[in-house]
Amino acid sequence: MIRFARPTPLQAASLSLAAAALALAGAWTFQALGFEPCELCLKERYAFYAALPVAAAAIFLARNAPPAAARTALALLALIVAANAALAFYHAGVEWKFWAGPADCTGDFVKPATMADFRRQLQSVHVVRCDEPALKILGLSLAFWNALLSAALSALAGLGAAARSR
Repeated sequence: MIRFARPTPLQAASLSLAAAALALAGAWTFQALGFEPCELCLKERYAFYAALPVAAAAIFLARNAPPAAARTALALLALIVAANAALAFYHAGVEWKFWAGPADCTGDFVKPATMADFRRQLQSVHVVRCDEPALKILGLSLAFWNALLSAALSALAGLGAAARSR
């Protein structure tokens, strides 16, 4: 049986910071390669934007403050990425058609009445659909991978928050 050592708050914060930075770098890279993010994808990035300063603060606190301060920051980080895991699982469910998504990115197509209306619509509206994955890796959408990453980060931050400093 393989046993893993519980991470210290410093280790959990450092790994969380690196993972959040890599997740954002990956999202921006896919976007630069032409995979446009939908509205839910963009909202899922907020947790990683928030995770960067919270994890950085936890690193600072683990080195320079009483242990409870870093554990508090890690508990906050665990909550942030747990909420993101829930949002990403919701998004993956929308992609799999388990439930309806937000109307602004999964609503029904309204057929224009005339060709002139169609041309105007083409020039003014561009919606990236939330219910159609732009990319799948190993058969899973990026939303699902984000859900898995966010759940793992939440567990890591939670373990760091529960750990005693060594």
